[in-house]
Amino acid sequence: MRITSNAPPLLAPVTAPPAASPVLAPLAAVAGAFTLAQLVLVPPGMGLGWDESVYVSQVSPHAPAAFFSAPRARGVPLLVAPVAVWSSSTELLRVYLAVLSGVGLYLGLRVWRGLFPPRVPALAGALFATLWVTLFYGPQAMPNYWVAIGALVTAGCFLQAKAQATTPPYSLRPTPLWGAAAGTALMAWMRPTDAVWVCVPLSLLLLFGARGWRQLQSRLAAAMAAGLGTGAGAWVIEAYVRYGGLLRRLDDASRVQGGLGWHIAVDDQLRSLVGRTLCRPCTGELPHVAIYAWWFALPVLAAVGAAVAVRARRRTPTLLLLACATTAALPYLFFIGYAAPRFLLPAYALLAIPLADGLLSLVTGPGGAWRPVAGTLVTLALVAHLGVQYSVLKRTVDRTSASHRDWDRVAADLRRLGVRPPCLLTGDYAIPIAFYAGCASAAVRGNNANITRDGILRAAERVPVATLVAADGTPPAYARSWPAHEVAGFRLHVAPRGR
Repeated sequence: MRITSNAPPLLAPVTAPPAASPVLAPLAAVAGAFTLAQLVLVPPGMGLGWDESVYVSQVSPHAPAAFFSAPRARGVPLLVAPVAVWSSSTELLRVYLAVLSGVGLYLGLRVWRGLFPPRVPALAGALFATLWVTLFYGPQAMPNYWVAIGALVTAGCFLQAKAQATTPPYSLRPTPLWGAAAGTALMAWMRPTDAVWVCVPLSLLLLFGARGWRQLQSRLAAAMAAGLGTGAGAWVIEAYVRYGGLLRRLDDASRVQGGLGWHIAVDDQLRSLVGRTLCRPCTGELPHVAIYAWWFALPVLAAVGAAVAVRARRRTPTLLLLACATTAALPYLFFIGYAAPRFLLPAYALLAIPLADGLLSLVTGPGGAWRPVAGTLVTLALVAHLGVQYSVLKRTVDRTSASHRDWDRVAADLRRLGVRPPCLLTGDYAIPIAFYAGCASAAVRGNNANITRDGILRAAERVPVATLVAADGTPPAYARSWPAHEVAGFRLHVAPRGR
């Protein structure tokens, strides 16, 4: 007779711990390579730029806070505060931001898991991370990269919530709602107006395309409104506290940006792709076609990605990404009279996923088989593209590093001439150089005007004061009798001691 027993075995079988998800591992590899590339190709010792000095000075004890003009938002000072409040090391801040931007890229791609085949977000991350403008601004204290990450998170979580609400068993977890709120908040804290533009297609889909998921509509709208309200609300409150009201701040913000209105800035953006971090005024010849050829490939590949999405029955995610990318780019292509390549980072990040989908469809057949001819051509084109991006990045880093070294030399000469904290600096490039020297900065005219001529003269009676004049410029009337010193392409007019 055979005796059987239902008793549990004395020793349970040993099971290996679950391996890392094969879906997430490529995303982690892309994000890690992105962080490493920043540390290698954008030296942490490059120094802070003009806008970075403004943002970092708001929380750094190294120098008084620089004038915070109306268009700016408080997201970047909050982002850098964990390092800047206790250390003045630019190198440490760059490393911190490079690591943080890699984590942000990973999270921005991870939310798309399940919405596209696993290889699509990985390739999209690689395409976005290898643009020179992404590598250059990833480790910088600037808002645009973080708007891009927030846009990816918001759109991805929005679609994840929709998928859960319209797919059996119709159970909605709170994670996508929290993610949509967090992504919207990140954008709004960095640049409230950018957050509004990115969210326009999402809001329209909620209002007019929500059939079958009505129970989600109010919850998702509330999550996004809460996220937008945190950053935009802080911006509005500050408008009444410091700028004389919301309308006054909006008017000042428009003036600082040259007057918002109908401006065709497409050609300006093309000129900036050569590495002009701020193209204002944006004059001169267009760069060589090799510099901007990839820019004209974007709409073609986007159309291919849209066709692939329709065939693969993932039309909504792709079309929503294309719509959000369009609205994110619209104000910087048609409503502003100058250009900076970083303005389009959110659009590039959103476009990367449909582009990756389209590229993969070109090099693989229906069953995933490699197409030798198409695959070779696309690979060669990508290698050439990477070469162009690296070339522009290197020139931009070299030029930026050189100018920042000049600023550091001017700051050292200020200290040598007795202009030490507490001190005041005015004139050309006063804001960044004042931060390098630990001084306050001031201007009597222009977008950063925050003092009068008499105010400068009164300050000269209490603290060391100097005025910076470019090599081809003339000093203001109040500083013409001050002793002048030549350094690094500037003339330093230092107020006599005892004034």
